[in-house]
Amino acid sequence: MDSVIFQIVILVMSVVVHEVSHGYAALWLGDETALNEGRLTLNPIKHLDPFGSVLLPILLSLVPGGIMFGWAKPVPYNPYNLNNRRWGEAIVAAAGPISNLVIAFVFGVFIRFGMAQGFSNDLIEVSLIIVAINVLLAIFNLVPIPPLDGSKILFALVPEKYAKFKESMERAGFFLVLIFVFVLWQFLYPLVDALIKLFTGISF
Repeated sequence: MDSVIFQIVILVMSVVVHEVSHGYAALWLGDETALNEGRLTLNPIKHLDPFGSVLLPILLSLVPGGIMFGWAKPVPYNPYNLNNRRWGEAIVAAAGPISNLVIAFVFGVFIRFGMAQGFSNDLIEVSLIIVAINVLLAIFNLVPIPPLDGSKILFALVPEKYAKFKESMERAGFFLVLIFVFVLWQFLYPLVDALIKLFTGISF
């Protein structure tokens, strides 16, 4: 049980960093919405989503072989305030997954250093969990399905003449995410494992 609680804490802090990174990217591009609403803070209480941050991770922990996954309340921003109207939303969207990859990289370097220096197995294991959760969050959020971050990046690349395609994707987003989670997500496991091994030298 202590292990599950610890993993949920890591997950919550990782999704908080993810969301705050969106807010800072928007602020850097001229939008102060997140700042004005007090969301540019690492205080998890400001970001917790009762279902996505607490209930879902607990339920997943009860499933044999289940992944530790969840989300926080999205940090708000106004796309019309962004000073880069062409790529602004894509930059804000990319900031979240990038923050998770940075965390994974930093702890991956720590693991490699720790293994060379003979750090305790418990410390290495904790760091590996941090890397795994952050890699998983980054890869999942980069999937180009609304409302995931990858869709904002995709839509920035799609010409305006395909606006109806964007609208159709957004309307069907919830169902597409469900299909992806229950049917297609397994096909990304090799990519997740490859990135974890790249950062740490260890296969998860």
